[in-house]
Amino acid sequence: MGLKIIIVGGGIAGLAAAIALRKGDREITILEQSSISQEIGATISLQPNASKIVEGQWGLASTLRDRGSMVDGAFEVYNLDGEMQIRIPLQTTDKYGAERMMYHRADLHQTLKERATSEKFPGRPATLKTSSRVSTCDCDSGTVQLVNGEVLSADLIVGADGIKSVIRRCVLGEEAIARPTGLSAYRMMIPTDNLLKETDFTKVIDPRKGCTTMVIGRDRRLIMGPARNGSIYSIVALVPDENMNEDSANTSWTTEGNHDKMMNTFADFPSWARKPLQLAMASELGLWQLRDLDPLPTWYSGRAILIGDAAHAMLPTQGQGASQSIEDAEALGAFFNAFEESSDMSLSSIADVNNAIFKCRYDRATTIQAYSRQAAKPATEPGDRKVNMNPAEFMDYNCSYSGAIDWKRRQEAVA
Repeated sequence: MGLKIIIVGGGIAGLAAAIALRKGDREITILEQSSISQEIGATISLQPNASKIVEGQWGLASTLRDRGSMVDGAFEVYNLDGEMQIRIPLQTTDKYGAERMMYHRADLHQTLKERATSEKFPGRPATLKTSSRVSTCDCDSGTVQLVNGEVLSADLIVGADGIKSVIRRCVLGEEAIARPTGLSAYRMMIPTDNLLKETDFTKVIDPRKGCTTMVIGRDRRLIMGPARNGSIYSIVALVPDENMNEDSANTSWTTEGNHDKMMNTFADFPSWARKPLQLAMASELGLWQLRDLDPLPTWYSGRAILIGDAAHAMLPTQGQGASQSIEDAEALGAFFNAFEESSDMSLSSIADVNNAIFKCRYDRATTIQAYSRQAAKPATEPGDRKVNMNPAEFMDYNCSYSGAIDWKRRQEAVA
């Protein structure tokens, strides 16, 4: 019999883990708490360290291209006068072996779901169970209990259940509270054709161009980019914390955005910069309170291991949140690759592999987490870890990654 695996969370991290662990006769069950398995309408980028895994190692480049994936060719920063202040080219294939890619989040999620659950790929397909909210986990016995009382067991439990992770509480034996940053983010998507009619905007920015654009004004900023072959345009509007009313039953700090309030917040931005906000549908406007985690003392206990936001939720300033989830997933597959050969599914054997994954991944992920927080100053606090890398050095640190086993060898070589 192959390894029996339960993955808690059917988002990008959980589906990626299912892909990486899928092999032979392994039985993989993904537990998703919502009644439907789908993603929000927003763009998402993967840096070369992750796109080389998703598009190369997992063979999903053509499927994602068919769904409108785009190369993120540059990062451009504008002031409120519409003047470009910074342009950083991002063509990276020659140096890092892959490009920074932009997707509609729902397209990436659907592609990963098909790769994890379809009969078309090697290994036994994963089973995705919706409406399966986990209430607790016994890390040593490898059991999870659902809110309906059902108990499921496995050799390995993967906690991919996000920033409000239930599995994290079970691993640590206590809650780890995500830290507010002082920032919230309105997120919205609009048809590019609608924006192309606004000539005062298009004189400054071409919304069809494959690049990430930032417009900065004092304590607010717009971060924008296209998806689906330039047919839709995504906008993230960062604002001082809106002191949102939180619902502890939610799995993230979100609320419905108020369009009038958003427009008032950006009232002193020039007309051209407000155009994308004006075109946003009020019924599809979301507001996220940005939080991250302090580094955890561990990511595993017994048969259970945390990945993605459950382990190292980070701010979006470096665009590495999803990419680090992909790296975590690849590490699970790499370290458990030859596991069935031992035919030993004991607690100590599983815990030993989880420990090896944690040791390989911890310093890298927490370094990126710290740098992402550092870039969000003044929201950070005294005592936070200082990462002494300039942007070019940090990009090399991020993007030269070629998988967990290679990283482990590099760590051992400098030890």
